[in-house]
Amino acid sequence: MIVAFRRPRLLSSFLEATPVVRLLVLTQLAFNVGFFMVLPYLSVHLSSDLGQATAVVGAVLGLRTVSQQGLFFVGGAIADRIGTRPTVLTGCAVRVAGLLMLGLSPSIVGVSVGAALTGFAGALFSPAVEAALARSTAAPGGGTSRLDGFALFNAFGQIGAFTGPLIGAVLLGTNFAVVAVTGAAVFDLVGLAHARWLPADPPEHREQRLVAGWSEIVRNRAFLGFALVMSVQLIAYNQLYLLLPLELERGWGSQAPLGVLMAASSAAIVLGQLRIADWAGGLSVRTALASGLVLTGLGFAAAAAGAAIGTAAVIAGTTGFVLLLAVGQMIIGPTARAAIPGLARERFLGSYYGVYASVGGVMVLPASSLLGIVVDAAPDSPLGRAAPWLVMVAVMLAAATVMRVAAHRR
Repeated sequence: MIVAFRRPRLLSSFLEATPVVRLLVLTQLAFNVGFFMVLPYLSVHLSSDLGQATAVVGAVLGLRTVSQQGLFFVGGAIADRIGTRPTVLTGCAVRVAGLLMLGLSPSIVGVSVGAALTGFAGALFSPAVEAALARSTAAPGGGTSRLDGFALFNAFGQIGAFTGPLIGAVLLGTNFAVVAVTGAAVFDLVGLAHARWLPADPPEHREQRLVAGWSEIVRNRAFLGFALVMSVQLIAYNQLYLLLPLELERGWGSQAPLGVLMAASSAAIVLGQLRIADWAGGLSVRTALASGLVLTGLGFAAAAAGAAIGTAAVIAGTTGFVLLLAVGQMIIGPTARAAIPGLARERFLGSYYGVYASVGGVMVLPASSLLGIVVDAAPDSPLGRAAPWLVMVAVMLAAATVMRVAAHRR
């Protein structure tokens, strides 16, 4: 009997995509490999190798975050003005310079400049690549749909985010400079690939002012409301790095399960992203997004229950949180990004993707600070331990309600 070999869905969808879509999807994988190979180990380099105080370490990491999250809207506008290809190539060159400064500079000033350059590079190429992917994917029913394109983008990005720290950990056995130089080499290769294979399409808005896209966006109340509501998902995602480690340390007595939970999240996204996107594609955009927000809220509810009960229930609760958050991300990430061109009326896509990312990035800081206040103020009681998680349940359900109400008004 001959058994036919069936290719995994992720691989078959990737191979069926156009060459440009494949290039952009692989770009996201390579971006995340090069980035996550270096950044998780920067704090140790600053404190151990350069002897910096914790406050200085936090300031440098914050500088990198602000340089990226706060400037996505600038990078998107530049992409609209000069085109995707030169913007991505410039971003790769800036990232190479930044990583080399991070790894090779012996002074805190040099490392700080490197951190700022590393962040600004992401602000340059991320909106440009997302806008290019939106333009390169066909409408549903004709080739790779936008939803499938962004689902591939999300899944391959997750592969990079998972493998990057593993490669960095291996290289860290030598020293941090080797890690940073290797990360820079990855971005060199990405730049060369784009120089060779990314079409040099003329920018659609090269005759208009740099701020033309922003002027249109500030008048687009539907988009601004959409971006504000969807920022809650980025806030939720960041709790993998705030509430989750704190809960494991407090309720389990160790952060040892954290690596396993992160690996489970990555595996779920890689294996399930395309099928979840298929399911979401059968719903209206707002219904799909509301469903993703509710599922994410249920994940926070599971963690709240585990925190209230304590001991072994903490592991069950946090596992439910991580997996339901992953499902929510699989629904919301591709669906929201595929919807942006419609809200933008297919104009100034770089600016729209940039502003969308900046709104989420700006909202994370105050939200995480408020959650930190709740954690510090809550008493050591079942309800007190569950309090920050319950706050996030309320936030996610409120966002889902707004999305459903908006859907009924359309």
